[in-house]
Amino acid sequence: MERESELIGAVGFSVMTVRPGDTSLAIGIGDLPIVSTSYFVNLMESAAVTAISEFLEPGETTRLVRVELEAIDAAGIGTEIRATAKCSGLSGRDLTFECDIYDGERHIAHALMKRAAVERVSFLARTAAQSFTSSKPLS
Repeated sequence: MERESELIGAVGFSVMTVRPGDTSLAIGIGDLPIVSTSYFVNLMESAAVTAISEFLEPGETTRLVRVELEAIDAAGIGTEIRATAKCSGLSGRDLTFECDIYDGERHIAHALMKRAAVERVSFLARTAAQSFTSSKPLS
């Protein structure tokens, strides 16, 4: 990672409009036509990646390690929600983000997220090797 000292405080944003297919009802994890909390995580991840993209070396990326999510309120179809992610910590290759989602001024969700910086090619090679060695032959 470049300019590690500047990472702390880096902020990213992401926006989405809730569509019918984004609801808990549509994806089968509830019976309410409100945005699924899994989309909260997606939106926050997008904001976090945006926050640090300029600091990554060529060939470097990040992956989600952990998220602690608090769904404060709900949002219905047609609502435009926006996420912010602020890099609040760096420990080795692990980055911590404080994330929030809003509908206008209404606070919808809060999360603490940890992402790990990885070298893309070696990470994918290691993942493929693990999948190959753990897979069982088909009968």
